[in-house]
Amino acid sequence: MNPIVTAADAETVFADWIEPTNAELDAIEQESPLILAEVDLLDAQLVTLDRVPSEVDSRRIRRARNRVLAARRTLANRTAVVPGGAA
Repeated sequence: MNPIVTAADAETVFADWIEPTNAELDAIEQESPLILAEVDLLDAQLVTLDRVPSEVDSRRIRRARNRVLAARRTLANRTAVVPGGAA
């Protein structure tokens, strides 16, 4: 069964307001180190799904967890400092 696409749907797909705003892009850029660290942790965990983790696997997972925690700490400290405030 083929879906029916109306002219309104086709115009909505290419509408200017669908693009991310500069603020959203900045937020993604700030969070990218954490996202990459979480992807590395997930990769390290996926390797061990079908076998018993070796010592090297355990070290890789531990280091990846530490990178995730460090990235979370950095992101939390960066967002906790808000410029301005009461005088």
